[in-house]
Amino acid sequence: MRTWSPARALAALAALASVLPAHAQTYSDPRGSGPILGAVYWVQGTLLGSIATAVAVVAIAVVGFMMLSGRMNWRYGLTVILGCFIIFGAAAIVGGIQEAARYAR
Repeated sequence: MRTWSPARALAALAALASVLPAHAQTYSDPRGSGPILGAVYWVQGTLLGSIATAVAVVAIAVVGFMMLSGRMNWRYGLTVILGCFIIFGAAAIVGGIQEAARYAR
């Protein structure tokens, strides 16, 4: 059985957050997908909303203080900070990938 480390949890959240904005395509949504899209938008709002932003700010501040005081490994601390950047920058990352794929054709 695999154990979840904080880095794996952040990677899973980043993967989930990067998939959420992918609904903005040129075709219309299939019939009956309204409740599913509503749930996906709720998860997106929860992961990227004001509460999540406040928690991420506090987490980065605590991790930074622990790294500066020598209580945390720098590699682990940078992993947490990078994970926060990936989670909150997922929409921009996906947009960049979509633009690159559009011009590669």
